[in-house]
Amino acid sequence: MKGFETIVMADWSARSAPSPRRPVADAIWIAVARGAARTVSYHRTRASAEAALCELMQAEHAAGRRVLLGLDFAFGYPAGFAARLTGTACARAVWSWLAEHLIDGPDNANNRFALADAINARLPGVGPFWGCPQGLDLPHLPAKGRARHGHFLPERRAAEEALPRAQTVWKLFTTGAVGSQVLVGLPMLHRLGQRFDSDLAVWPFDPPGAPLVLAEIYPSLIDPAVRATTGEIRDAVQVRLMAHAVAAMQAEGRLADLFATPPDPRISEEGWILGAACGPDLLALLSRTFP
Repeated sequence: MKGFETIVMADWSARSAPSPRRPVADAIWIAVARGAARTVSYHRTRASAEAALCELMQAEHAAGRRVLLGLDFAFGYPAGFAARLTGTACARAVWSWLAEHLIDGPDNANNRFALADAINARLPGVGPFWGCPQGLDLPHLPAKGRARHGHFLPERRAAEEALPRAQTVWKLFTTGAVGSQVLVGLPMLHRLGQRFDSDLAVWPFDPPGAPLVLAEIYPSLIDPAVRATTGEIRDAVQVRLMAHAVAAMQAEGRLADLFATPPDPRISEEGWILGAACGPDLLALLSRTFP
């Protein structure tokens, strides 16, 4: 498998306002590993982070360097959702639909909860999305997951069944929720696809042979190494260590292991997590290489 000269890992955020000027957790952090160099940057809004990623990928591509960009949100929903929402059992159809309907301003103001409410209203029963702040008048978006019924969609993707610690994509609010990041992240995949066209592959929906490759990451795979690192903001540590670990796997000739997937037909619609089965290997490399 052809390697990457530049490895980029991004921790995304669904904040509804710009992050503080002083770097904080639960914002957007982007790590870049190129050769022996490691850099981490902080971004206050999704718009500025997306612009930075586009500029980086454009520059690297122009310089003839292959780029792997890992993003820490799910690239698809449980099987069956895409067809229910768009009429096509295809993750890209969901990205396009969300790009058309999500309002996400340059100041991070967005309509993600109202959009989830509107999607729920299109489907039978109650759900599948759940979780919202108090005070929002959203009759189709229950505050609690147990209030859902009759939507007939799976709770978890195949990737989340393989990694039980991973949160369900339907949960939008409260501790550990990742669903909001998915709603605000997937439209960016659509825009990146439009911008870079055939120069960009989104794995596992495409073979990872293009000059620019996007992949879903799950930084909790290396959580013990992150927790062992003190004195830094956790989100910054996660992306820095993940970029280093992936680069180390590549240096050992094991890049293809990260892109391995099980023979599950759901993956063609749901996506898969880069290195889902490689957590122990990534941790072992981190323990030896001390980034």
